[in-house]
Amino acid sequence: MPELPLRSDGAAPSIDVLGLGAVAIDELLIVDAYPVAESKVRVRRRERQCGGQTGTALVAAARFGARAAYGGLLGDDALSQEVVENFVHEGIETRWASTAADARPAYSTIVVDQTTNTRTVFAAVEGRLGAAPDGPEAPVIQTATVLLIDHHGLEGNLRAARIAREHGRAVVADFERDPGPPFNELLPLVDHLIVSASFAEQLTGSADPVVAASRLRSTGRTLAAVTCGRRGCFFVTGGASSDVRHQPAFHVEAVDTTGCGDVLHGVYAASLAAGCDPAESIRQASAAAALSATAIGGQAGIPRRDAITRLLRRSN
Repeated sequence: MPELPLRSDGAAPSIDVLGLGAVAIDELLIVDAYPVAESKVRVRRRERQCGGQTGTALVAAARFGARAAYGGLLGDDALSQEVVENFVHEGIETRWASTAADARPAYSTIVVDQTTNTRTVFAAVEGRLGAAPDGPEAPVIQTATVLLIDHHGLEGNLRAARIAREHGRAVVADFERDPGPPFNELLPLVDHLIVSASFAEQLTGSADPVVAASRLRSTGRTLAAVTCGRRGCFFVTGGASSDVRHQPAFHVEAVDTTGCGDVLHGVYAASLAAGCDPAESIRQASAAAALSATAIGGQAGIPRRDAITRLLRRSN
């Protein structure tokens, strides 16, 4: 079994945020406006960055100051090596990742519309992606303060979530869709659920984020949140008597929304691991997501903690 990291104070081994989900390589095409069919547009700029739901969230957590680790699947290909090099550069531990010959990061082409500041993602998944069915080993999961998962590699995510909950660890989820069984078994194990308004509507049947957040709350769930872009975030914490609260979006000069939701999940997990309550964690995560939209690509604009603090102070 891989050796667990010792904390700097010599106490028990510890990981703040352990992520198991999707990683990706993103090719960004910056255009004036998204093209209509049978048209030709000029690409103003090309960029290449690492991405993926969990990959971007872990970078956000690390820049916030968390001890972050990736424990999902990687391949033996050049794209996987690029992901590892990016994680190492960001100070994210990769020793507990599983390697499989048929695993690959997603490879995405993202068209960024500079007129509307929106993006369209074309994602190719040509191998296994996300959590490994049998990794990382249980002691690694047990030592993490927060387990961060998404909907890629459901069997492995279900195994890890069960271990985490059995040992009193927080499980934060970034679900974009229901891929089928065993998603219905995994969902109740998530005690910090943050989803987009569109997926919240699919899960609850309500287009009203206040109603959806209330319906997503379940016995034992610490937080249920629905993100609504420029409308901010609606969330509910605690027991059955808790009211749905609103976290307004922070005003910034946005240029690209790629990865904003992933950044929100990563900083929420890191803030939670640092001891903040869910409401304060949502506030800090919302500020981080806003700041991340001020640069092109999912990871280029991810802020560090001091930048988040400055934005929060200006907004008080």
